[in-house]
Amino acid sequence: MSALSETIAGQPAALQSVLGLDLSEPAARLAGCRRFLLVGTGTSQHAAELGAAMFAGGAAEVQWRSSAGQAWNSPRLSADDGVVVISHTAETAFARRARACALERGARVVSITGIGCGWPDAIETVARERSETYTVSYLAALLVLARLAVALGLSPFDESQLQALPDRVRAATEAPPVLPSPPRRMVVLAGAGPGSITAREGALKLREAARVLADGYEAEYLLHGSAVPLTGEDVFIAVDPGSDRFGLLDGLAHAASQQGIHVATVEEPGGIHPLLIQFPLTVRLQVLASTLADARGHDPDRVITGPWAADRLWQAGAPS
Repeated sequence: MSALSETIAGQPAALQSVLGLDLSEPAARLAGCRRFLLVGTGTSQHAAELGAAMFAGGAAEVQWRSSAGQAWNSPRLSADDGVVVISHTAETAFARRARACALERGARVVSITGIGCGWPDAIETVARERSETYTVSYLAALLVLARLAVALGLSPFDESQLQALPDRVRAATEAPPVLPSPPRRMVVLAGAGPGSITAREGALKLREAARVLADGYEAEYLLHGSAVPLTGEDVFIAVDPGSDRFGLLDGLAHAASQQGIHVATVEEPGGIHPLLIQFPLTVRLQVLASTLADARGHDPDRVITGPWAADRLWQAGAPS
């Protein structure tokens, strides 16, 4: 059994633990900010994007940024700005630079990391992942962001909905995979609203764990040219089409079917806010990535290898 599959199965307990973290001090640090910047790389960027939506319920300006984007074009910061840096390992070069810059400029910094990473401003969530295909650290960071949003009075959901997440995630870990077998060529995932972020996170997991060619899209973006080269060798996955009040995802699924493309759907029952539904939806795509990794004979725990692992690549952008 891979570390990835074991980690996926252990996520309900991990989220229950995160629900018990004392966030009063970091919440007090961020209270009253005129602007929030949420910063992350890769999977952590996806957490920053969803987190920004969770923080959007107040008068403060809210932005998400990639760590590299923050390094290239950092806005002026002051003590009225709250900067949330998400980095599971606290080793990512551009995330380190973004944090160092925010601290230097006097912003109120809260980081979200794994346990034992050593940043004094950090909320530490879960132990360092054993698999390079990150799963539990993503959901843990999302849950911290959701709890901070509730504590700051910014969220469109309440604490009771957060308490439902471990059981929702448990059900998702036990659900059958979305696809019965690997695609012949590639997987395209599309979502609407927050589901578009989950589509991109799911595509990243498929690439990392199973070496499947996969791309995730916002539904309208896919329509405007990106669907053109798709053929019957590809798979289209609609992420929670029932949440798309404009009906575009259903329309895309119908068009894909007419084109001879295999169509699958990732869905989740309602009852909690659409931002929170992304937790179990993400887990269903994690399960798919793990299942396809096994089917294709790939090790989902060792992802970055060969020239892609060169130190000069991974240290680019690090603070001096």
